Amino acid sequence: MRDTAAMSNSVSDEAYQEQVLPHVSRTFALTIPQLPPRLRTAVTNAYLLCRIADTIEDQTVSSAALRLGLLHRFVGVLRGEEEAQRLARDLLPRLAAHTLPAERELILNTERIVRLCHGLEPVQQAAIERCVALMCDGMHQFQQTASPAGLERLRDLDAYCYYVAGVVGEMLTRLFCSYSPAIARQRAELERLSVSFAQGLQMTNILKDVWEDRERGACWLPREVFSTHQVELQALSAQAQPAGFGAGMRDLIGVAHAHLRNALSYTLLIPPAEAGIRRFCLWAIGMAVLTLRRLAAKPHFTAGSEVKISHTAVGLTQLLSNIGVRRDWLLRRLFASAAAGLPLAQLTPLYQPAPQASAASMGLTRGGAGAPQHELRSVEGSSGR
Repeated sequence: MRDTAAMSNSVSDEAYQEQVLPHVSRTFALTIPQLPPRLRTAVTNAYLLCRIADTIEDQTVSSAALRLGLLHRFVGVLRGEEEAQRLARDLLPRLAAHTLPAERELILNTERIVRLCHGLEPVQQAAIERCVALMCDGMHQFQQTASPAGLERLRDLDAYCYYVAGVVGEMLTRLFCSYSPAIARQRAELERLSVSFAQGLQMTNILKDVWEDRERGACWLPREVFSTHQVELQALSAQAQPAGFGAGMRDLIGVAHAHLRNALSYTLLIPPAEAGIRRFCLWAIGMAVLTLRRLAAKPHFTAGSEVKISHTAVGLTQLLSNIGVRRDWLLRRLFASAAAGLPLAQLTPLYQPAPQASAASMGLTRGGAGAPQHELRSVEGSSGR
């Protein structure tokens, strides 16, 4: 790995964030460069800010109350209410020993990432700040109750996915619409599908990483799904999986598949002339569908590495997406071919925060955060046609 500390002192803020991105996310380092420059800077910045929030929550050796206080302070830094350097100085000695070097460097350079955010267009800043504030609130609440017993209901999984991914889908939609008047004309439909798009990607990762999450004491699978197959998540073991575990996984693969169909519908709303934005979406969708195929073929896998797609598969996804990027009919056929044989569920309504919960999250620095409250808004399933 390159010395990010050395490079951080010799390049501009924008160049620094582009150079550090591959060290903290190989996937986004592939997809974000496909975006047009004006969007690329904002989306890279947003991802790194979310990664800082995730590092505060997952990598600080502190009490829950102290971690929440640090998250509040981070949102305060974004709002210009606290100095980034001061927060970084307080965070660094609290990072766990196993924290990745790139994550430490990112915390050390929080000021650079925040400064770049403050230099973005006002509409971009507002979208990013909203995303980070909601994520800090909801992510923390779910982490406090994480256990090997899993979540109670499927709609609890929807709520978890909203706070760690759905808010990103909403943010990206706002960034895309502010970038292009042609995209903005599709705003209502894009907003309707944005949370579902993000949940499809997040659920794929949850299913792939189920055993690694359990090693950390967390499980994001819903008990109501697995109890119908006589599986007790609390007692689950990778080496001794009950027969019903594969059936439960297939049920959730079907849900993720339905969300990814909505993701395709979302992408086809982007004008074909915006090929870079389409590639950004299509590459992520393609890799997720191929991962679901691996999961469906081997539902009793024992480690995420067993179902990880190959570099060849990634390259093929990029090639075929690029060929079809401006041809909707071809993209539909490619998706249908990749998803052939996967189970497909009927989607239930998705959680989104009630207005009062959103307002509370945006004011994190001025008070404590209670449990997130929600209202249900329906996102219909779509065949992508």
